[in-house]
Amino acid sequence: MIKAALPLCCSVLYSCIALADTSSWVDQKANEIESDVISWRHHLHRHPELSNREFQTAKYVEKHLRELGLEVQTGVAKTGVVAILDSGKPGPTIGLRADMDGLPVQEQNDLAWRSLQFGELNGKKTPVMHACGHDTHMAMLMGAAKILTDMKGDLRGKVKFIFQPAEEGAPVGEEGGAKLMVKEGVLKNPEVDVIFGLHINSQTDVGTIRYRDGGAMAAVDPFKVVIKGKQAHGAYPWLSVDPITTSAQVIMGLQTIVSRELSLIDDAAVITVGSIHGGNRSNIIPNEVELVGTIRTLNPKAREHIYEALPRKVNAIAESMRAEVEIALPNGDNYPITYNDHDLTKQMLPTLNRTAGEKNVVYSKPVTGAEDFSFFQEEVPGLYLWVGGKPVDVPVEAAPAHHTPEFYVDDSGMKLGVRLLANLTLDYMNSN
Repeated sequence: MIKAALPLCCSVLYSCIALADTSSWVDQKANEIESDVISWRHHLHRHPELSNREFQTAKYVEKHLRELGLEVQTGVAKTGVVAILDSGKPGPTIGLRADMDGLPVQEQNDLAWRSLQFGELNGKKTPVMHACGHDTHMAMLMGAAKILTDMKGDLRGKVKFIFQPAEEGAPVGEEGGAKLMVKEGVLKNPEVDVIFGLHINSQTDVGTIRYRDGGAMAAVDPFKVVIKGKQAHGAYPWLSVDPITTSAQVIMGLQTIVSRELSLIDDAAVITVGSIHGGNRSNIIPNEVELVGTIRTLNPKAREHIYEALPRKVNAIAESMRAEVEIALPNGDNYPITYNDHDLTKQMLPTLNRTAGEKNVVYSKPVTGAEDFSFFQEEVPGLYLWVGGKPVDVPVEAAPAHHTPEFYVDDSGMKLGVRLLANLTLDYMNSN
């Protein structure tokens, strides 16, 4: 028994030494290139572009990747950039993803590198800002690409660096984002085995990693309900089939799907009606009312239930009011759940702890916001993580939220992200 155990012990010891050596080297390189990462971030922040319009952003990223000597493909899903690092040795192919697009938000920060850019959205001129941290995501992945390229001799397998456009959603009438990348085969040639992604967070302390097993961010399912009645004078409502009264009952009825049909301790979900359109005068009951909303779910069971329950509830209420309805579910593009693979999360947790220190790795509550990284996770096991961007001396309540004009994350938060992307890649390669 002792003789049989010796090779395993030696193997484990060798693996631990190898991990310690590579981790130390990653730390050293991350320190050396931190100023470059910050410079890249400032440039990208100063020059944001809207979804599917990341032309100059793509050129900037492409130039960096070609200077590293990588095999580069451009024009993926319109403006995406993909680069492959091939170690020349057998091993897994690991995908690393960063999103590229800015938002139609006018920046209100007093930064030397603030955005003064404008773009076009639905035919109108609009200010543009990296109000969700995608500039830092690109800079962190550019940094990881530099480190991993320098460590090519220590790699086993391939790394696919995926710079994705249109995470915030393609313009009306266009395809885009992760869904289009998958459709165009970004996870093929070579076949990606696993994929990792990061999101910086303005309300999480610099130096902190947040993670969650399973459903980490919600599925998004937009819906539209058109309630059709019979128009009448507001003074004679008995001559109408009132779609406004019907819509009020529908809105209240939809809330009972979550509060009375789902096990809330297991199946947290949200149904929100965000837009109501109907009528044009106080004394006319209109012919129809349109409701537009969104559904957010964190597990497939709850999502499936709401897909069944929403039309059941709406149709029953409409019938009781003598109205007719048209239901679109989903209404346009929808996103799956950002679902972290259980086995992959468990396997990579030691990497998170070693990279940030165990006390700085926090098991997170799920988020009802969404991420189209989920389209990659539908195809291959994936792990999506958050890294802190809030200065530690700023109270959480004072930290500006994402998608706001005041949004800000500190440059110092990016070094952890660079190290994490590199360590996830190296550790997965060494263990597979």
